[in-house]
Amino acid sequence: MSLPAASRLLRSALRTPLGPAANLSSKPAKHNISAGEQAVALTVLFVAILGPSGWILSHLEEYKQRP
Repeated sequence: MSLPAASRLLRSALRTPLGPAANLSSKPAKHNISAGEQAVALTVLFVAILGPSGWILSHLEEYKQRP
C-alpha cells in the first residue's frame, strides 16, 4: 500500500536533520554561578511568568463583570 504524498513528505522531513549536530564540549564552565545567583534567577523567572497569570486569575470575576 502506498502512502499519500503528504505523509511521505512528513516522514522524510522527520528523518532529515535540520542542521549540523550540536557542538558539545567537555570543558568546565567558564563562569561558575553561585547558589544565590541561581535562586535570584529562578525567582525572577517564576515571577515574570506566574505573576501576570496569577494577577489575571485572582481578578477574573472583575473581568467577567466588565461590559
